Amino acid sequence: MQEDAQLLALADRTLWVTALIVGPVLLCALATGLIVGIIQAATSVNEQTLTFVPKLAITAVVFVILGGTMMALLSDFMREIFAQVAMMSA
Repeated sequence: MQEDAQLLALADRTLWVTALIVGPVLLCALATGLIVGIIQAATSVNEQTLTFVPKLAITAVVFVILGGTMMALLSDFMREIFAQVAMMSA
């Protein structure tokens, strides 16, 4: 039972770390797509490729600004996982 609880806690932590890493990128891309979509609807410009460039630019900016924090969070999580695996196998 102890290992089941540890596995569920690890799965919960994995989902939380994934949400923290991916969340800012997805929210910025979503907001950019919404704004460009509103502008396209207001101007009647129905070019489907027009939303790609702003989303790509915003995603790159978010990665530049938050990339270090995302990598630190992921590396801390990986160290924690490896430490738990080492404790389980010992």
